[in-house]
Amino acid sequence: MSKNLFDLTGETAVVIGGTGVLGGAMAHGLAEAGARVTVIGRTKRSDRVAFVAADVTDAGSLRRAHEKTGTPTILINAAGGNDPKATVTPEMPFANIPRENWDAVFDLNLVGGVLLPCQIFGAAMVAAGKGSIINIASVSAHLPLSRVVAYSAAKAAVLNLTKFLAHEWAGQGVRVNSITPGFFPAEQNRKLLFKDDGTPTPRAQSILGHTLVHRFGEPQELVGAVLFLASPRASSFVTGADIAVDGGFNAFSGV
Repeated sequence: MSKNLFDLTGETAVVIGGTGVLGGAMAHGLAEAGARVTVIGRTKRSDRVAFVAADVTDAGSLRRAHEKTGTPTILINAAGGNDPKATVTPEMPFANIPRENWDAVFDLNLVGGVLLPCQIFGAAMVAAGKGSIINIASVSAHLPLSRVVAYSAAKAAVLNLTKFLAHEWAGQGVRVNSITPGFFPAEQNRKLLFKDDGTPTPRAQSILGHTLVHRFGEPQELVGAVLFLASPRASSFVTGADIAVDGGFNAFSGV
């Protein structure tokens, strides 16, 4: 019984934003568990899974992608990122953040990251009467981080929308949950975390000081939570939940 809990043979998965480091690890983990996986993103980066090009912030582009992939039984919404111009700095106080940059962060993380995929792929899963949707949140959704105000606010909205959809679709065979990753070094945050010589920046040192295991995460450490939430057997009684894979970051008050 336990060996079959995480066997995804016969399942079909779509990983939106699966061309990034974290999304790619999730996609490969699903494939290794037996699922037939398609990654949706702007640029193909792996030959290990099928790929469909699309702009996640464009509904028409996502509809065309859905026509190519068909309706999955597993949907992972992993598209996201920040805009430096929507970040608070001494040169850019909060009151001066341009509206267009704030909107761009919400368009990517909330609209393209969750809303449109759930309206297109998720609604089709509801029509089919089964499936698991996994949205990717952030530690900053729970505890807003200094500087990245737009990103934190958008990811907090992701958590809220996840719970709403869990309630909306609970009686229609579709479970909706989220994963909160901690700090995982990737292309988009490497300059924030490491100096040119590879040593941690002061901000990274602060992050590590608030992470109970005192290290950054490895992408493959997200796969276990993904397989649990994706499996119709392992997590059949789980919806509206958020699983933190953050090394204990959100468990530390700082006091």
